[in-house]
Amino acid sequence: MSIQIVRYASAGDVGIGLRDGDTATVRALAAPSLAALLREGRAALREAVESPGEVVPDARLLPPVDGLTEVWAAGVTYLRSSQARQEESQVADVYSRVYDASRPELFFKSPAWRVCGDGEPIGVRVDSDIDVPEPELGLVCDARGDLIGLTVCDDVSSRSIEGENPLYLPQAKIYSGSCALGPGIVPIWQLPDPAALDIAVTVLRDGAPAWSGRTSTARMRRGFDELIEYLFRQATFPDGVILSTGTGLVPDLDFSLAPDDEVVIEIEGVGRLANPVRRATDEAFAWLTPAPDRRPA
Repeated sequence: MSIQIVRYASAGDVGIGLRDGDTATVRALAAPSLAALLREGRAALREAVESPGEVVPDARLLPPVDGLTEVWAAGVTYLRSSQARQEESQVADVYSRVYDASRPELFFKSPAWRVCGDGEPIGVRVDSDIDVPEPELGLVCDARGDLIGLTVCDDVSSRSIEGENPLYLPQAKIYSGSCALGPGIVPIWQLPDPAALDIAVTVLRDGAPAWSGRTSTARMRRGFDELIEYLFRQATFPDGVILSTGTGLVPDLDFSLAPDDEVVIEIEGVGRLANPVRRATDEAFAWLTPAPDRRPA
């Protein structure tokens, strides 16, 4: 497996490191934050990656996003997503028109401090009847809009809330535990063809698969450059941005995530992201703060 740029906690300190995908060894990088690398751009990122330091003992991985870096997402970029949104929605033609339109659907997903990492809980809303994982490839862009890395994203969503009215999209998409990223960032130069990566998801319930699916980024209707160009129109991201590219895997309407499920997403060459499911109550996600020592061990 390829190397990954990660955030980690070790002995009470937070740092940036380079993780070997085969051995899970983390070596420290000379960077104060991921946001600093995204401010500097691809050359600074490559320089840091090519000069790793000492091995970090007992490194615990944190979400690969910090500072003022934002997470955004694209919708209806796969035919399956368009079909699923039309099935659930009381205004179905909105989604068919978005799929065919020249302008993509883009929406804010999460600030850095609200993102969950690999192994950390994700949440389902208590006021929603149908909640699903949305396994997606995340594009890591620097402040100039250059694509410099890839990560795995789970754009957890309420189908019932969005289906009731498309204007409820922010409530269906933005809440405690609704965004997971990780386990790290794979530099873009390591993947020769990121536009044709296999994506797989499995939801485990009592240890057995309750739902699973597989697709490929080759089935996306829109290209990465197009999505990035629209995101950076009339907007600046001084600490860079992570753009999740939409999902091609949506279960039937008779399936919903349940507390104690585990969602496992694997993207070829990028990594494996696994998260247990909890109800998104204030108590259950009180740990979700900028302070790394508040995160569960």
